[in-house]
Amino acid sequence: MSVDTATVAKIAALARIKVSEAELEAMVPELNGILAWVEQLGEVDVTGVEPMTAVIENHLRLRDDVVDADPLTGGGRRDAVLANAPAAEHGFFGVPKVIE
Repeated sequence: MSVDTATVAKIAALARIKVSEAELEAMVPELNGILAWVEQLGEVDVTGVEPMTAVIENHLRLRDDVVDADPLTGGGRRDAVLANAPAAEHGFFGVPKVIE
């Protein structure tokens, strides 16, 4: 696959990026080089290779979800917090409907 100046101009217009004619001409070989590299990657044999989401495996550090019993710093103050709300409904903050 290759792109020409008209295709680069269309992509720039869709992305709402203002590009001059000189910049369009300079982008054509760059984008063609990128597309050639992607096509070259498609030729690599990856049978038996598991997909990965990151180079370094990440593990989430989980903690217990516990409500602090201290009334000054922790939970257990729902009624006091909702007393400041302009509208409270069923123990939650009431918000105006935005989708009809």
